[in-house]
Amino acid sequence: MEHNPVECLSGHTYAERPIALWWEGERLNIVEIVARWRIPGGRRFRVQAENDQIFELCYSEQQDEWQVSLY
Repeated sequence: MEHNPVECLSGHTYAERPIALWWEGERLNIVEIVARWRIPGGRRFRVQAENDQIFELCYSEQQDEWQVSLY
């Protein structure tokens, strides 16, 4: 994938609030963050996209990489 699969807003730290994701070549705006939690070495979010699908987003701080999966 040539672009970052998640766009996010950052404040004091990176990846504080995801605002959009790429799925199957389409950019989807995130309309709601359903849940968020810290994991060892990163952050995880469960979000609802504008197409009403729910996704899990996982950010690895060590690899500086996002993983996107359909929930």
